[in-house]
Amino acid sequence: MKKIYLSLVAGIGLLCTHTATTMAQGEYPTLSQVNQRLQAISGSGSPAKLTSLTKTEGGKDIWVLKVGKGDMDNKPGIAVVGGVEGFHVLSVELALQFAEKLVREHADKLEQTTFYVFPNMSPDAYEQYHASLKYERRGNAVKVDHDRDGQVSEDGYEDLNKDGFITMMRVESPMGDYITLENDDRVLIKSDRSKGQRGSYMLLPESRDKDKDGKFGEDLAEGIAFNKSLTYKFPIFEPLAGDFAVSQVESRALLDYLFEQWNIFSIVTFSPANNLSTPLKHNAGDARKRVLTTILNKDAAINSMVSGIYNETVSQKAHNQNNQGTDGDFFQWAYFHFGRLSFSTPGWWIPEVKDADGKAISNPQANFLAWAEQEGINDVFVPWTVVDHPDFPGQKVEVGGIKPFVMHNPPFSKVAEIADEHTSFILKLADLQPKLEFHNVKTEKLGNGLTRITADLFNNSPLPTHAELGERSRWLRKIRIDISKDKKDLVAGEKIQLIKSVGAFEKTTLSWVVKGSGSVEIKAGAAHAGFATLNVKL
Repeated sequence: MKKIYLSLVAGIGLLCTHTATTMAQGEYPTLSQVNQRLQAISGSGSPAKLTSLTKTEGGKDIWVLKVGKGDMDNKPGIAVVGGVEGFHVLSVELALQFAEKLVREHADKLEQTTFYVFPNMSPDAYEQYHASLKYERRGNAVKVDHDRDGQVSEDGYEDLNKDGFITMMRVESPMGDYITLENDDRVLIKSDRSKGQRGSYMLLPESRDKDKDGKFGEDLAEGIAFNKSLTYKFPIFEPLAGDFAVSQVESRALLDYLFEQWNIFSIVTFSPANNLSTPLKHNAGDARKRVLTTILNKDAAINSMVSGIYNETVSQKAHNQNNQGTDGDFFQWAYFHFGRLSFSTPGWWIPEVKDADGKAISNPQANFLAWAEQEGINDVFVPWTVVDHPDFPGQKVEVGGIKPFVMHNPPFSKVAEIADEHTSFILKLADLQPKLEFHNVKTEKLGNGLTRITADLFNNSPLPTHAELGERSRWLRKIRIDISKDKKDLVAGEKIQLIKSVGAFEKTTLSWVVKGSGSVEIKAGAAHAGFATLNVKL
């Protein structure tokens, strides 16, 4: 990997320059700007080390910033992951600004915690935000036959009205399933046939049926979506998922890296999934299934506690947010298959708007358009415009709708405050990390050169050393206790002990009987829970 070596002062200066430039443009940064800021963060003298894990099919780097001090791999760590969805450009900026603020303003946190920042897991898809044709892309640059008809990417989107955006097209048809919303005719909703409603439109992505199979936009010019291709509940045979789980170089590189980092105790993902403003709930029935599909009971209590901290820290309150994970996503993988405390947030929600009668607008699109109007944001909707469509001769076809990206990403002018609050939350989470300590140490002379040693190993943290699910995982090490005495000098007690877990503010009592004089050293811990050392004079 080619590195640019900068002094720390110059690096921070470059960092600030790029942030200011992006702010002035009012847009999210390009991949080039992201890379320049990453180089600046990791300049000479910085506690951050930048590494490229691999390159995507599109030739883009998958970066990790490892930020810490001292023996970084043997102190508790937090992974922060952005860009799991290519259209969620906010997530990349939140991860990036977290790293910048961590190095610039919170270096003291690095004494106790190591941070692993993966700013963008979908750089091929992210690039579509700045392309001449903008659409909400999820897949990478791999060539894939999504509809399995023997042709690759032959039925993708097409810019029918030549405005540079892929939106939707509505086709007037008595066989359609959609009608216009009563209070906002820009928005289409499904007709309710149980109420005798008859549809007036077919609603389709802006495209043509090039392979004449009656479907539109089903074989996109994009590959595999990172956030749909992981091992937990892998959605086999679905478009954008791939032929098998973890089939792509970027997903394999990330998982291989994480499996080697035994010290990570929690993962924070910026993604559409959300268990922070609204915590997950335990379902006893699902917990008894062969394939676990619910958060375990103790972990649900932890999720609720951390959610409370999040809602105290982040000022915006979630609206219309119940997305708690989708099949094959990273957020669920981190908990169910990696055994770590896993938290996810979109970082931003469209605020709730009330209509003229004081009632909340329930339709998400109508709510967004009303909010944008309140904020004076005018460039978010493409008016429905008639186009000639070769696949619908003699029918009225209109193209329009809400522009891509705007419902998932706030105006860039709002991002700095959002990033500040989420940085504060992640640092609060770091303060909760497991903390092992020795207390109530006693030595008792037994005669004949024997000494009994007793001590309480105490976890001085509101988090346990292991998630309840993590206790079952081979990828989370148990607490190990070592005593420096040779086995022949141990009359009672083990030279090496393994403890499954130490709960929040709980203790486990340890005891040995040793012979001889001098002193012994006792060490307890695991990389993800930290280590405590005790020196005892016999």
